[in-house]
Amino acid sequence: MRDIVSIHARSAATKTPRRSFLFVKRVLDVVFSALLMVLLFPVFVVVTLVATYDTAGSPFFVQTRMGRGGKPFRMIKFRTMSKSAPENVATADLENADSFISPIGHILRKFSLDELPQLWNVFKGEMSFIGPRPVVLSEEELLAMRNLHGADEVRPGITGFAQVRGRDNLPIVQKAFLDGYYARHVTFVMDMKILWRTVLYVLRAEGVVDGTAGSTADKKTRTA
Repeated sequence: MRDIVSIHARSAATKTPRRSFLFVKRVLDVVFSALLMVLLFPVFVVVTLVATYDTAGSPFFVQTRMGRGGKPFRMIKFRTMSKSAPENVATADLENADSFISPIGHILRKFSLDELPQLWNVFKGEMSFIGPRPVVLSEEELLAMRNLHGADEVRPGITGFAQVRGRDNLPIVQKAFLDGYYARHVTFVMDMKILWRTVLYVLRAEGVVDGTAGSTADKKTRTA
């Protein structure tokens, strides 16, 4: 909470993203998403085969999420749940979510490997590497709070400011504020810090709350 208060104090003067940097950010997104899709192709093949066998269905899961400017888009992930799992519902809103997540799906989610197909969303311009995590349309309360803070002024990201300051353990009020703060203060340096902290989070598998693990408040923040 102390971090939130400190950030709020520094953001008293509302800022908006500089168009020049957002243009550079978009160019970097295109270049590096294309490069990573080529370099990680063997990983894509392996995970595709494993996900197909593990879930007995399509290896990809496509879900409608809220994008920049309040425009929905179809986000791609590797499938980590059985075919019987409800679509377009946040994991935290599912009853007994653990029963839907496959054995290998838990591992993919723990280390964020299920997010790799979103490189295609980044390449298409629907997402960025860094930005507020795209939210399921049914999470109306969080969407309203994020809109109030201006979080939808930038493209949603594979990782973001809120993810490196608590990830799944953040209450939605703090999550929405941090997403809005990022949208108003985004810089190259800030993106690099978020990227570095994301690598550490993924390697340590910190802040991940799946299924029934975690409190009710925690589970309301799960949108992945």
